[in-house]
Amino acid sequence: MEGSSLTAQLGIDWRLLLSQAVNFILLVIVLRLFVYKPVLNILQKRREKIEEGVAKTEEADVRLRKVDDIAKKKVKEAEGEAIGIIKNTEERAQKLEGELVRQAKEKQVQMMEKMSADVEREKEQVRTEMEKEAVDLVKRALVKTVELEPEKIDEELIRKAVEQIG
Repeated sequence: MEGSSLTAQLGIDWRLLLSQAVNFILLVIVLRLFVYKPVLNILQKRREKIEEGVAKTEEADVRLRKVDDIAKKKVKEAEGEAIGIIKNTEERAQKLEGELVRQAKEKQVQMMEKMSADVEREKEQVRTEMEKEAVDLVKRALVKTVELEPEKIDEELIRKAVEQIG
C-alpha cells in the first residue's frame, strides 16, 4: 500500500478522483453530443455557404467576362455600322452634290438659251423696226423725188427695194 500511502500523502482520494474522471467523461460526451456536433455542423454549413459564395463569385466573374465580351462585340458592330452609315452618307452627299452641279449646269444652259433667244428676238425686233424705218425713209425719199402723195406709193415696190438694199 505504498501506492496508497503516496496518494494519501498527496491528499488524493480515489473515489473523488474516480468520480471526477466519470464526470469529466460524461462532460466530454455531453459536450460532444450537444456542443461539438452542432458547432461542427454550423462550421460545416458556414464552409458550404462560403464555398457556394466563392462558386457564385466565380460564376459571376465568368458571366461578367461573357457580358464584357458581348459588349465589346456589340461596340465593334456598332462601330462597323457607324462606319457604314458614314460611308453611305458620304456617297449620298457626293451623288447629291453631283446632281446639284448637274442641275446648276442645266439651269445655266437654259438661262443662256433663254438669253440667246431674247437677244435674237430683240435683234429681230430691231431689224423689223429698222425695216419699217427704212421703208418710211424710202417712202419719204420717193415722195420728195416723185412728189406724189404718200398713199399712192406702192407698198410692194418699197418692200422689194428695201429687200434688195438690205
